[in-house]
Amino acid sequence: MGSALIWSLIATVLFVVIEFAAGMEANSLALLSDAGHNLTDALALLLAGLGLYYQRKPPDSVKTFGYHRAGVLAAFANALTLIGLSVLILYECVERFRHPEPVGEMVMLVVAAAGLVVNVAVMLLLHKGKHDLNIRAAFLHMMGDALGSAGIVAGAVVIRYTGWNWLDPALSLMIAVLIIWTAWDITRESLNILLEGLPRGMDLQQVVNGMMDLEGVLDVHDIHIWSLGSKTHAMSCHILIRDMPPSASEAILRRVNTFLRERHGIDHTTIQFEHARCNLPAGTCPICQEPAVEAQSRHEHL
Repeated sequence: MGSALIWSLIATVLFVVIEFAAGMEANSLALLSDAGHNLTDALALLLAGLGLYYQRKPPDSVKTFGYHRAGVLAAFANALTLIGLSVLILYECVERFRHPEPVGEMVMLVVAAAGLVVNVAVMLLLHKGKHDLNIRAAFLHMMGDALGSAGIVAGAVVIRYTGWNWLDPALSLMIAVLIIWTAWDITRESLNILLEGLPRGMDLQQVVNGMMDLEGVLDVHDIHIWSLGSKTHAMSCHILIRDMPPSASEAILRRVNTFLRERHGIDHTTIQFEHARCNLPAGTCPICQEPAVEAQSRHEHL
């Protein structure tokens, strides 16, 4: 993905310069807004590249988990930048609605069509890396801008034949809404990771129930699942088992880790085996199964 990000960044920066100059020439708020959106696209690509670089750095004596969160921080910064830009565009839209100005619709048409080609080309380059949150943030930047360019092309045609100059700020308003839409999902997911929330798409009770169904597991409690990065998940928990030597419990540990890795993509685990009920104060353990006797009866055949 490194070379794809570099070429995408170069193409986007060049187009920003062209679109900004064209927007000034055509007096088009839509083109200027789209140039601003493309500028954040360039920033998104730059941060995505930096995020990938740091994510690949191995753990050290200080960053013992590695640098997985670098990409998440970059995605969060991208989303905040998009939201800030959308506020500025909305303000300019209000001003242009209050004081409409003529625009150069042919310049809008040609430049927006070129922008659509650039955006689609970059999206194709980034498509294979969409599983990574940071790359997905950059991809959504480009998708939102491609939709904005398509809208500007259609608007320029309408302005050409109707003279409805109010369509220019209306298109800018549409772009602002697209920006907020692309930013919201990334903001929510990256913030969830930074706050060490449950990974997206995972159900805590399903994980617990699946572990409880494994041979040898009597109870699961004090469980915590979080994400180190967009693709790397970790878990810690206490598991109640029958009193047995460590060599005998090794098979249970292997079953638990295999289940977590294959069913839920959790590769990093810290599991504490216990031979007595949870002694945490009531209400402090999120998944403390009260009827441990029932769990014991389920596994009396062991």
